[in-house]
Amino acid sequence: MRGFVVCAASWFGTGFFPVASGTVGTLGAIPLYLALALLPLWLYLLTLVPFFFLASWVSGAAEQEFGEKDSGKIVIDEVIGFLITMAGAPAHWRSIVIGFLLFRFFDIVKVPPARYFDRQVKNGYGVVLDDVVAGIYACAALHVVLRFL
Repeated sequence: MRGFVVCAASWFGTGFFPVASGTVGTLGAIPLYLALALLPLWLYLLTLVPFFFLASWVSGAAEQEFGEKDSGKIVIDEVIGFLITMAGAPAHWRSIVIGFLLFRFFDIVKVPPARYFDRQVKNGYGVVLDDVVAGIYACAALHVVLRFL
């Protein structure tokens, strides 16, 4: 189980990148997005629900495994945040680049209530929920931007 937790939490090792592991982890989410983008939107969204719970559980277990709270090695939270960002967006390079940049912006800035989840909720859910909020903000912004392009 330890191997699964480390592999999933670090998103196949991208979390071990020495700098900007969250950015690298987000890049690592792109292939999963491209695969899920083939699904109908309702199934894409439905898939995010169990992935959220998996990411929360894995993040909590990885905190114990790494001995660190919200370790930079844990990037599965960036994966679900990016998947939320891209919900309903076309699987096109332009959408992916804009969605990537918007998600990283909102993930770094931590617009409330993301900041609350990041600072106050101290378990796997806290690790993931700030990225969920960032993903929701980025998704809304992405759809506004795409409407005008």
